[in-house]
This record gives sequence, structure tokens and C-alpha cells, in this order.
Amino acid sequence: MRRILIVGAGQSGLQLALGLQAKGYDVTVVSNRAPEEIRAGRVMSTQIMFRTALHYERELGLNFWESLAPPALGLGVSVAGNVPGMPGIRRLVDWVGRLDGYAQSVDQRVKMPGWLETFAERGGRLVVHGVTVSDLDFLAPRYDLVLVAAGKGELVSLFARDPARSPYTTPQRSLALAYVHGLGPRPEHPEYDAVRCNLVPGAGELWVIPTLTTSGRADILFWEGVPGGPLDVFQDVEGPGEHLTRTLELLEWFAPWEYGRATAVELTDAGATLAGRYTPAVRDPVGRLPSGSPVLGVADAVVVNDPLTGQGSNSAAKCAASYLASIVERGEEPFDAEWMRGAFERYWATARHVTRWTNAMLAPTAGHVRSLLGAAGGLQPVADRFANGFDDPSDFEDYFFDAAKAEAYVTQVAAAAATRG
Repeated sequence: MRRILIVGAGQSGLQLALGLQAKGYDVTVVSNRAPEEIRAGRVMSTQIMFRTALHYERELGLNFWESLAPPALGLGVSVAGNVPGMPGIRRLVDWVGRLDGYAQSVDQRVKMPGWLETFAERGGRLVVHGVTVSDLDFLAPRYDLVLVAAGKGELVSLFARDPARSPYTTPQRSLALAYVHGLGPRPEHPEYDAVRCNLVPGAGELWVIPTLTTSGRADILFWEGVPGGPLDVFQDVEGPGEHLTRTLELLEWFAPWEYGRATAVELTDAGATLAGRYTPAVRDPVGRLPSGSPVLGVADAVVVNDPLTGQGSNSAAKCAASYLASIVERGEEPFDAEWMRGAFERYWATARHVTRWTNAMLAPTAGHVRSLLGAAGGLQPVADRFANGFDDPSDFEDYFFDAAKAEAYVTQVAAAAATRG
């Protein structure tokens, strides 16, 4: 039985560990916190998982909360701006695309402890310890394969930044999120939940995500601010209460259509807020320990995108599924550095589309993209296709990045609509 060590207990690390466990591998997981510590701790992220990522969880029988988490049947986009002669910020664009399969969000404080306990109950070896590079160097000879699925901390230094795939060298957004109870329904679609993305050109974005948290159904209010801009105001916040106050102040000024349903919200718990920033990067997937032993980076450890496009947990799930297939197909052959690079490139064939799209969305919005978003407001097939691109970002290659292709696509859809009408 081949022995595998996974350092990191997030979406990718635990999904991969449970998948390998089901295939008969001897798996050890190292987590820096015990399940009960994670449950009682602070929120760790936003997350919204689309059809493909949810399918990978179902395949492994890990969709424990699917009947409890609110299903998001659509994805909506609003674009804020000023209308000449009218006061305040208004919606210049507003539409909802229907998803081919619903999306769901489960607070990591719910999912990760549950998966950790399941892994241990099924006979997996769980070690609660903060691992250093020297620790890993000591442990590595005892395993056939070592995977680093921790996207933060000292271990990330094992993986050198790949400048050819990493255009940014500084954070592109200031991030601030709050989990809340009491958010009212969107009047445009009160009968169903949808993920909402509000674009404030030049300032940033606001995501509103229905979720399941430790206290039940909730919503995530997630601001992404251009550094130094009017949404970048959370560095000096003192406590969760002030964080929520600033969140709502920004809603009232920059997204009043969302503020109207947020006047009665309250934080879900004392750990329901988070703020920070990080630099998007793609890194060399093979790290070398001081002894020379190779280790393979997983998901955020080697490909970290800004959460602007909601791809973090989706990419983690896809990476885990890809690595699982590569490991099983390797059989009894050694997991050497050459194999590691091949396994990563197999994943990168999917991940590159996420990185290209996310990096494009971080830049000032191109004119043809503004036109595309505007066209979606009057052409439902365009709205639906854009929304489903969050599940399969490779589809954006066919029409999103090139002005001529975007114009041709919209013209084709409009002609078809005119024929039907």
C-alpha cells in the first residue's frame, strides 16, 4: 500500500485525501488545527461552488450538506454608474443568467471539520501540527509522495513564482467579507436565490453569496476594493461590529439596490468577518526540500487567483480531482519530479483558463467587455452563457477576450432572437 502525506486540510487537501483513502492508499493528513478549533474559529474565505466542482464532491460521496445549503439557481451581474442629470449611483446594467446546474456555498468552518472527522473515522491518520520546512524534510523519506496543499505560511516558499505565468507582483484587490443573517430577497427574483456580482468601475466589486454557515442559512457580503480606492477602507477596522458598519456604508453609497435589502442584517457570529489581500501568482509546482526530496504543490499552493471570479474552491476541487486521477494512473511507478510536473500540467490545462480570465477581470474593463455585459441585459442567451462560464471558464476563450469575436457572438444571438420574435 503506497503511503501519501498531505499537508493542508482545505478543499483540495481533504478532497484528495478522502479520494485516495477510498482507493486504498495509506494517507496521512497534517492540519494546523483540530476540527473543533476550525468550527469555533473565524471564517476563512468566501466560496461558491459551481456544477463541475459539486459533481466531484458527489462522486466521492462528500456532499454531506447539499440538502441544507441554499441552491443558487442563477448568477446576476450589475454595473454601477452615474446617469447624467440624476443624483447618486445607479444600475446601468442588471441581469441574471440561469445556471445549468445550481451552485452552492458551505462555510469552510462547517465543511472542513466534517471532512476531517470523516477521514479519521474511515481510518485515516490525522496529525494536528503546524508543519515547517524542516519538519517536512524529516517526514518526507517515510512516504512515497508528499503533497503541500497549504496555500499560506512557510511551506509556500518551497514553490518559486513563475514570472511567465504571473503578471502581477502586488495585490490587485483589498478583500473584506462578512457573513450575515437577515438579508432580504432580491425583488427582481424573490422566488429563488442567485449569486450576485456588482461591478463598480474603477473602485472594485461587491459579491453577495447565499451560503450555509455554522448557524444555518446566511449570506456573504464580500467587497473587493482597488488598493487605495474608495472601497479600500478596512485596514484599521476595530472589531466585527465596525467591519459590518463599514460594509453597510459602502453598500448604501456604491450599491444602494443591495443596501435596500440589508438594513436589518446582523453578523452570524463573532468570527464572521475577515479582511486582507494577497498577490495572484502561479508557482513552480515542484518544491525541493533541503535534503533534495521533491514535493508537489496543490491548488492554492501553486496557482492562486484573486477571488474576483469566485473560482477558489472550484479550482481546488478540480485540482484535487485531476491529481487523484494522475496518482491512481501512476500505479507502482515512482512519484518523481518529472511525474509531478506532468501531473501539474494536466491540471494547468484547465487552470490556465481561470487564471487568464481572472487576470483580465482585474484589469480595467475593456470596451468590448462592457458592451458584452450590456448586451446580456437584453439577450438572455448571452446572460446564461456568461453565468455558466463561472463553471467552465474555458468557454470564455471563444468570445470574451477578443473584441471581434465578442461582437460577432452578440450579433449572432441578436439575429436569432429577431428571427424567433
